[in-house]
Amino acid sequence: MSETRVHRADAETAHQDLHSEQGALRGEHPGRSRNPVIRVADLAWLEFEKPDLERAEVFARDFGFQIATRTESELWLRGTFAGSPCMVIRRGRTSRFIGPAFRAAERPDLDRLARATGSDVRDADVPGGGWAVDLLDPSGFPVRVVHCGEQLPALPEQRPLLLNFGTDHRRTNAMQRPPREPSRIQRLGHVVLETRVFGRALDWYLDTLGMIVSDFLFLDGQRDRGPTMAFIRCDLGSVPADHHTLAMHLGPGTGYVHSAYQVTDLDSIAVGGEYLKERGYRRSWGVGRHIQGSQLFDYWRDPDRFMLEHFADGDLFSRDVEPGWAPMSTSGLAQWGPPATRDFLGASPSPQRVRDVIQALRGDNEMDPARLLGLLKAAKS
Repeated sequence: MSETRVHRADAETAHQDLHSEQGALRGEHPGRSRNPVIRVADLAWLEFEKPDLERAEVFARDFGFQIATRTESELWLRGTFAGSPCMVIRRGRTSRFIGPAFRAAERPDLDRLARATGSDVRDADVPGGGWAVDLLDPSGFPVRVVHCGEQLPALPEQRPLLLNFGTDHRRTNAMQRPPREPSRIQRLGHVVLETRVFGRALDWYLDTLGMIVSDFLFLDGQRDRGPTMAFIRCDLGSVPADHHTLAMHLGPGTGYVHSAYQVTDLDSIAVGGEYLKERGYRRSWGVGRHIQGSQLFDYWRDPDRFMLEHFADGDLFSRDVEPGWAPMSTSGLAQWGPPATRDFLGASPSPQRVRDVIQALRGDNEMDPARLLGLLKAAKS
């Protein structure tokens, strides 16, 4: 394994004092494709359907989104950063996640992707116009790759607080009184998905969209069977990218787990959380700091029980950083913070979860009794 240079004098290898204590063993998954079709530049937005757009808009404003476009049938949400919207919610009969849209680096990437996948480039039905290629990943999620013709302008930011550190006094004769208001979303950061066909889905995103793995997690005693979770980033070459833009884990179900939205700092997370709590929303887990990705986090449920995360201060990796490997465990989710809740882990039994387990064990996928027992053990470790 090649050495990765980092800005720390005591770092000797890619996995000493960097992002993971372990690297890959000989013959393990390399975490990237040798010749991907294209390399996407980022997540563009996420697509949902909900029957009550009015209720969805109230939560969106309370959570910290701005409204980009509102019609009778669609609600486009955005952050303060210039670029594309974060989310579109279309009116539908039930509340459900449709799929992610990724941003192509250049317009010709869509032509190359369409030729390689037997798809078409079509007009994208987005504010400002653009083009899209619609695909289906191995898990069955619709995946759109888009190139938009018009970018949203930047909006006013929520300014970070000026902090005093030890003898470094940046604030004198002034007090800290952050206003009790919603966290102001800056941008969409990542989405996490559960799949029964983890290996096939992982390779599809690497081979088709050119994404690369930052960290792998494996089940205790089952490392020889391969990873069961991957934190995957966009490959921007020497330009640092978010530690993960997409994360996937093996499970008995197939679906959305959560999505994450960047805010200014820890005070924005904490005060925004107090604002949400005062309005009767339910915190799922937080506040804390993750291990993989290092983000400060706080997770909430919207009125339709979708989980959304406020985060700040995440890791940024260039192409040079190789995948880390670590055991999958609940205790390994955070450096500090309250214990992960059953709600966050999806560990509360429900009729749908029981049906998912039965279908997974009977189906043609990567779930089997050993994998299921390993996941249950990881949830308790």
